[in-house]
Amino acid sequence: MTTLIRPEGQTADDLKLSRRAVGALGGLLFSGYAVAALAKEAQPITTDAAGLETAEVTYPAPDGFQLPAYVARPAGDGPFPVVIVVSEIFGVHAYIKDICRRLAKQGYAAIAPAFFNRVEDPAPLSDMGRIMQIVGAANYEQVMGDLSATLEWASQQLWARDGKVGITGFCWGGKVVWQAAARFAVIGAGVAWYGRLAPAADATPVQVSSGQPWPVDLAGDLKAPVLGLYGGKDQGIPLASVERMREALARAGQTGSQIIVYPDAPHGFHADYRASYAEADAKDGWTKLLATFDKSLRG
Repeated sequence: MTTLIRPEGQTADDLKLSRRAVGALGGLLFSGYAVAALAKEAQPITTDAAGLETAEVTYPAPDGFQLPAYVARPAGDGPFPVVIVVSEIFGVHAYIKDICRRLAKQGYAAIAPAFFNRVEDPAPLSDMGRIMQIVGAANYEQVMGDLSATLEWASQQLWARDGKVGITGFCWGGKVVWQAAARFAVIGAGVAWYGRLAPAADATPVQVSSGQPWPVDLAGDLKAPVLGLYGGKDQGIPLASVERMREALARAGQTGSQIIVYPDAPHGFHADYRASYAEADAKDGWTKLLATFDKSLRG
């Protein structure tokens, strides 16, 4: 099996994939899941589309790229509050689409943009080196431009409620949540799942620069409350960086934002298709996500 222990910048030793295991898992049951992270004993949660409208759409990004996105919303005219779902490094694969359907079952219109597809869809790949190349090409301004395009497209849909938009993201996408909440005034609430908050203690100047702006430096710019959900045993996000973020939020007077740490949870504890899945913590985090969005987006 493969165990993803860091939000980004994995080494070859962090992820070791058995091609035999991939072949064994390649049946219809696991079709569409990220090959490079699918655990041998995976039993992914599957949410059906009964009572929902789902679609694969495209819309223009600022650079002219036709940005693909997956959309799931309740059937009917709405209008429904909107939540943007930001993927892990593996792109908009089956897990992310299922997240969208879970949100749609709760009355939200969920949109998951495919930020990496300008280069290549990482979901079918098992080569982590290539996946990290693809992810590395999605720089901050491109991602923020894609989010801007998503917000604009959503605002033109008759089924989308006018007003504040929610955003949630996992791993790589967790960091994007903090960045987006500091950038876009239309965002009403964010839920960040184990996204990197600050450079690693041993980060090189190039790594520090390439990761900017870091959430720890954006605390004062947050335009909406963010709930951070983190694992106490995350080997890529040390608790020291979580404490730095908490201190930054306190200094900035961001009393609406908070970070919850699940002491025994590893990185990726919500990802039900990976060995890192921690069911109790994942369910508790999901309950808190729904409470956050219900409070901020349904008024």
